[in-house]
Amino acid sequence: MLTLFKKEIRAFLSSLTGYIAICVFLLLVGLFLWILPSDSNILDNGYAGLDSLFSLAPWVFLFLIPAITMRSFADEKKAGTIEFLLTKPLTDLQIILAKYLASVTLALFALLPTLLYYYTIYKLGNPIGNIDSGGTWGSYIGLFFLASAFASIGIFASSLSDNQIVAFILAVFLCFFCYMGFEYISMLDLFGKVDDFILSLGLNDHYMSMSRGVIDTRDMVYYLSLIAIFILLTKTTLESRKW
Repeated sequence: MLTLFKKEIRAFLSSLTGYIAICVFLLLVGLFLWILPSDSNILDNGYAGLDSLFSLAPWVFLFLIPAITMRSFADEKKAGTIEFLLTKPLTDLQIILAKYLASVTLALFALLPTLLYYYTIYKLGNPIGNIDSGGTWGSYIGLFFLASAFASIGIFASSLSDNQIVAFILAVFLCFFCYMGFEYISMLDLFGKVDDFILSLGLNDHYMSMSRGVIDTRDMVYYLSLIAIFILLTKTTLESRKW
């Protein structure tokens, strides 16, 4: 499993696509936070906080994570190596987890450089260090869980097709629905008291909860449950070849 994990990391980092995806994420976030005149520009707002980063990052991750995961199984199917991979002394679940953890690690690689923004804001504060560190670290944890959830959805989407573009589009759609779809449904006000429950099914509701700096075990259980569901769905998809 560790060997497959390392292989996935090397395959991504040895391709130009991998570096482009990470650089595009950092470039877009950096432009909106520091250069382009907008409500997200930290220097224009004159407020020492990273709220803009944690508002923008989920939307960029909505495309970045599917770009990372789209080749996971789709590429194996297209190249005809999926059967060879599945005959190795690894269970289907171990193969899925290796690819999933590699995708999460790559998302973490993209997220780590943004810690420089935290250091910059920390120094720009008046006085120095005048930043809500609790809320910031809570938001980082929430963003990591969100990226992990997107990765599980992306892995599942990749297992459904042998075309990377199809896998990418499907992953973006599923990620968007899980992130904002339930919120939009709850806003229709069609189900009365059930609307609050529908809202709680969405990723954004739990992400916003974590962004307040309070790590609630209910939010963590939600994310871990969602990740487990999509990993099991991926396992079911792979096992369908035996039916």
